[in-house]
Amino acid sequence: MNDYNSSVARGRTMDASVDEGLRSFMLGVYQKLTIGIALSGVLAFAAGTWEPLFNLIFGTPLYYVVAFAPIALILGSMFFMKNPSPTGTAFLYWAIVATVGLGMGVYFYMASSGVETQTAGGISQSLNYMTIAKAFFITASAFGALSLWGYTTKKDLSAIGSFAIMAIWALLAVSVIYMFLPMLGIMEPSSGMEWMISGGFALLSAVLVAWQTQELKENYYQLAGDQRSLAVMTNWGALNFFIMFVNMFRFVLMLLASRE
Repeated sequence: MNDYNSSVARGRTMDASVDEGLRSFMLGVYQKLTIGIALSGVLAFAAGTWEPLFNLIFGTPLYYVVAFAPIALILGSMFFMKNPSPTGTAFLYWAIVATVGLGMGVYFYMASSGVETQTAGGISQSLNYMTIAKAFFITASAFGALSLWGYTTKKDLSAIGSFAIMAIWALLAVSVIYMFLPMLGIMEPSSGMEWMISGGFALLSAVLVAWQTQELKENYYQLAGDQRSLAVMTNWGALNFFIMFVNMFRFVLMLLASRE
């Protein structure tokens, strides 16, 4: 325990930018994240513009697999990955990247067809490729700034991060309840509630970007030399970053598309 505390302290006070091992590790996380975002974008474009694939995903029960697979995989990993391996965590990461990407094909379908849609809460949305590009660059810029701050700040973000994690799980529970209540006729869909849930996920994800960056930096010093654990942590870091990026992107896109 003393060794762990010392390593954490070193992670917060030393000039980590000169540590080549840490630099290589963080670059590995960001590179995997970048490839994941690019792959999800390619799959989203294919699912939204190639009619046979669009009909397969959005016109059959496969849609429910694509829609609910990410959360099912995340929850399942909590029970079945007691001793996570590099292979297992890599499979989890790429499976979530693929299903999320296919699910976002609806955005490219809207952009290519010019169809205006309404969300479950009644928010009218109309977007084009420029809207998608704007949302991506806004999200990428915000993500990069937050991650840089988390990497360089001397402030301990652990308390903020713990609160954000609890809050995001609570918000997830609220969103699931909200999803089913209108179906049961207990309440009417609400655009205000939808904005609140989407904005909450985006805001909490932004906080978690900075916290996760600091956690990865500090945990590197704890695990330095343990290549297996570092490989697992690279996959977990990329996965967490990917989920946060998607949450932020969806809210920004929703905000821009509702103004078109």
